[in-house]
Order: sequence, then C-alpha cells, then structure tokens
Amino acid sequence: MNPLTALPHTASVRARVPITLDRAAGRAAELVTFHGLPDDQEHIACVLPGAPTAVPLVRLHSECLTGDVFGSARCDCGPQLDEALTAMADEGGVLLYLRQEGRGIGLYNKLDTYVLQDQDIDTFHANRIIGRGEDERDYRGAAAMLRALGLTRIRLLTNNPDKVTQLRELGIRVEAVLPTAVHLTEDNARYLSAKAKSGHTLALLKEASA
Repeated sequence: MNPLTALPHTASVRARVPITLDRAAGRAAELVTFHGLPDDQEHIACVLPGAPTAVPLVRLHSECLTGDVFGSARCDCGPQLDEALTAMADEGGVLLYLRQEGRGIGLYNKLDTYVLQDQDIDTFHANRIIGRGEDERDYRGAAAMLRALGLTRIRLLTNNPDKVTQLRELGIRVEAVLPTAVHLTEDNARYLSAKAKSGHTLALLKEASA
C-alpha cells in the first residue's frame, strides 16, 4: 500500500440532496457531496436513514459504468450494487459511490483490458499488460467521507479484505465484515474466479478453482 494512504485527511459536507430510490424499494435517501476529498474526485455518498443507535451498514462501491448502468454480465458490480441498496432499504446504511472505474485505471483502459480478457487473460494480468497496477484504488477518500458524515464505527459489506485493511489503517473502526453474495453466472465465472484467486473472500469459487 502507498504510505500516503495512511495519512489522515479532513473533508466536509458540501451538499445534501433528498432523493427517492426505486432501486431501494422506493426509500427516501440523501445524496451527499463533499469538499476537500484527497483525490479531488467527485465521489458521492448515498445515505438511507436507519436506526440511530445502530452501527451503520456501509458499502464502498467502485463505479462501474458497464455493470451499474448498462447491466453488463461480464462482472458482478451491478448485482452487488442492487444487493447493497436492497439491504439498506431494510435497515438503513451508507453507500459510498467511488469514482474508481476499472479498479482505478479509468473507463477506456478498462475496456482495453476487456479485449485482452477475450484472449483468456484474467482481469488482473490484463491491467498489468497495459502498464497499470492490478488494483490502483486507495480508500483515503472513503475514510474522509465517512468522517465528514460523523461515522467512525461501521459494519462493512464487502468480499474485499483490502477495503477492510485500508479503512482500519485510516482510523475507521470496522466492527463487522458482512460478505456480499456470490453473483455467479456463466458470463462472469472467469472474472469471479480471478477475484477469488486474488484474495477476495469468495470461498465457493476458491474451492472450485483449487
């Protein structure tokens, strides 16, 4: 991890915009923007109200235009987004939508790696072939957003242990880690298998690929 990741960073809320979310069973929510995020990206928080005394459920969701918007079957991003919003519709929570397309390499670069993946090269190796890191994301922005919202104790919805490690190093108390479902299809099986081999907690896929 980049040592700069562990430096504290302060951000503040810029605006809170009320919105109704069809993808969260018609629940009322707020979209929250920020001043002073460390990477100057336009990350956004989606806050669904819940029990005031509960440790909130949080999902760090990296932007995926192909999966979240167009419903691409090559990944599990869209189903994970829907899963998080469904859970938060029931109990409340905070979804941080992070502008980190393609694990931080950008949309065009991600689509370039799709060409390589069609040649039976896995998603992480494809990133390296085009001269980028396997995963260039850091979560300083996410930690700053959480602190700006007054959240330093959370339950994290994720299969990615790196998110847990980075948030804890950045001063966020991750009191529980809740796994997302394995949204396995014929189209995304190779992609999920690569994620499992990289350390994501997708136990069933790890067993199948052993």
